[in-house]
Amino acid sequence: MSGSLWMPPGARPDTLPVIPRRRTAPGWAQPDPIDELAERLDDFIAASVHPDEIAALLESDGLSDDQIRERYGVKDSFALAEELYERVERRCPEPDGPVPDPWQVGLLGCLLRGVVFALPGFGYVLGAPLLVGPKDDSGLPAGTLPLLAGALVGWTWNQGLAHRAYSWLGLGDRSAARRSLLLGAPAGALLGALAAFAVAGTGHPVAVAFAAGQSVYLGAATSLLVMGRERALLAALSPMAAGAVLGFVHHVPDTARLILLLGSLTVVALLGLREVAPPKGRGAVSDMWLPPRGRDQPGRTRTRPTARGPRLSASLPYALFGLATGVLVLHAALGDVLTGEQQRTAAPAAVALTLSMGPAEWLLYRFRSGSLAGLRSSSTPKAFWRTTAVTVVECLSAYLLSLLVLSLATSALWPHAQGIAGIRLAGLLLLGALLWTGLLLQSFGAVLGAATVCCVAALAQTAGLVTHTGSPHEVGLIVYGAAAMIQAALVCALLGRVTAHR
Repeated sequence: MSGSLWMPPGARPDTLPVIPRRRTAPGWAQPDPIDELAERLDDFIAASVHPDEIAALLESDGLSDDQIRERYGVKDSFALAEELYERVERRCPEPDGPVPDPWQVGLLGCLLRGVVFALPGFGYVLGAPLLVGPKDDSGLPAGTLPLLAGALVGWTWNQGLAHRAYSWLGLGDRSAARRSLLLGAPAGALLGALAAFAVAGTGHPVAVAFAAGQSVYLGAATSLLVMGRERALLAALSPMAAGAVLGFVHHVPDTARLILLLGSLTVVALLGLREVAPPKGRGAVSDMWLPPRGRDQPGRTRTRPTARGPRLSASLPYALFGLATGVLVLHAALGDVLTGEQQRTAAPAAVALTLSMGPAEWLLYRFRSGSLAGLRSSSTPKAFWRTTAVTVVECLSAYLLSLLVLSLATSALWPHAQGIAGIRLAGLLLLGALLWTGLLLQSFGAVLGAATVCCVAALAQTAGLVTHTGSPHEVGLIVYGAAAMIQAALVCALLGRVTAHR
């Protein structure tokens, strides 16, 4: 039997012999090599969004398919990558150092923009003695209607123009942004002047000229603000503002008033033209007027555009939003004039509302920064909604508090002004809430909803004024409150959508 092969009991002679397996002592099980590899590459695998990223890393380490089959028992790098991807839970490791936040901006810059928004109001104070004459049929001072017509056209046009220029800047095409401003700003100035002339006719030449200058300023200032030249605009407006302030305590001759107004307007217009004009140098003019889709030149190949330009229709909701908010602000500013209070309360309210746009802009950035932090810290949609809801309440409350302080301060400092209180103050705060939530909806990409709500509110308040349905302040209180509540509901509906916070 020494030459016979031992077989287990019951086995047939034609069965293969049993190959003894290597035995390991209890408690000494061999570790899984794939688990070891997963542990070593844990951070990279957890942050990967697809197994192909892991396969690329394995191949970059020099692992061949033969080595992978021998060490890990799978056929190739892609199979091993899929196995690693399944074994490691997805997570996004926090980067080393401070977390990048693109929404961090300085408060001083935003406050500077608010001051720049408010300074043109001193131009109306400085030029008021030049607009002499009896009141019109609506009870407004002489020349008011041409100025209002030109301002509304300018606000509408330049709001849409600014959106189009910002869209080009967002695409990285600064030349196209300059080109749109170079063409759009003069066109808006011409439309504003024509609107003022259509309202005034030939009976108020001084008012039409003032409105034409106003339209030129709006176009040039839009160009400077879009291109980030707030400080230059502030310097150009400072002499005019100083002359208006001096006029509160000393008599300023009409000649000096005219020189200050025309001087500031000329400087602003030249600065705006310089900012959007084609750069100097050989070929600069042709490059400036190069169509966004490229062109054919001898010796050059025609290149395809890297991105489509913004559609003209995309700027229409922003223009309508500018028109609607302009009408609402004018109603708030002229309510006292229409009720016989003249400018004792209207001017401080308008100045406070304009100055508050600086804090409003900064608080919008703060909200976007807070929503980004909430997105990192929240693990469920409900938790993210709660976090952003708290942030938006804090930012809106801070804005209304700043508007309250500014309104009280301007009414206290404005010569011969009455204090803002009661229904006037409540209406002003509700209007501020309406404007801030509208700007927030714009940042969400829901500008159409904000424009619709504000347009309906402007139409409702205008209809109430025409039909004499209550006092302007009472109508405004109802309209502002209802519109602000609707926009707040739209904001709440969008807070939990992560895509709205892009």
